[in-house]
Amino acid sequence: MSRPQREGEALGSQSAKSNRRSKVTPELVALLVLFAILGAALIVIYRLSFEHMRTKERLKHLEAVNKNLTDGPCDRCEAGWEHHGGKCYHFSISKSSWNQSRAECRAEGGDLVKIDNRWEQSFLDGRLRNLMNEAEDKFWIGLTDSAAEGRWMWVDNTPLTESFWLIGEPDNWRGKTPDGEDCVRMGEKGGAPDLKNWNDASCSDPHRSICEKAKVTEQIKYVCT
Repeated sequence: MSRPQREGEALGSQSAKSNRRSKVTPELVALLVLFAILGAALIVIYRLSFEHMRTKERLKHLEAVNKNLTDGPCDRCEAGWEHHGGKCYHFSISKSSWNQSRAECRAEGGDLVKIDNRWEQSFLDGRLRNLMNEAEDKFWIGLTDSAAEGRWMWVDNTPLTESFWLIGEPDNWRGKTPDGEDCVRMGEKGGAPDLKNWNDASCSDPHRSICEKAKVTEQIKYVCT
């Protein structure tokens, strides 16, 4: 075979290969584009699923918060008053007679404390441990037998039912005044055994006091704290 023939055949073979490559390339490009589209679609689907899950979590969180939201009442106490068990308490700093202490409580919209049960007595006993500076640093409560000796009455005119007298109290001691002891104070600096920390005293003695009044109820639209 002559050289020109060989060269012609070689050129023909290269042209055929080139033609085959030119026919395959668009198919490969199409497949690559298809794979790219599928990959992009998978990424979009994943991101949409992830955002959907996050949205569901946000909705759950909002539902949980909404359960704590209220258009109803929340318990509040004014500045200087402590909230406990649906009531507000104020522990005075200054010392006054029983009657003056009561007047001061009433001027603030309350009265000297009425202790309804052992749970309330326990709360007050615990608070006074931290507030008392010395053994005689006691607090007036709203209990007296000034109307009739031995008939102990709360300031709301209800009779005493559950008591927390110290051993030997009340004794109506007349060593300080002939009128005896008609008003009740409470408090033991180190805490009282079995919560018994009441004793009667002269109503004219100056003592600190515990005022009590109803909680403040407000209509609010935020989470109660």
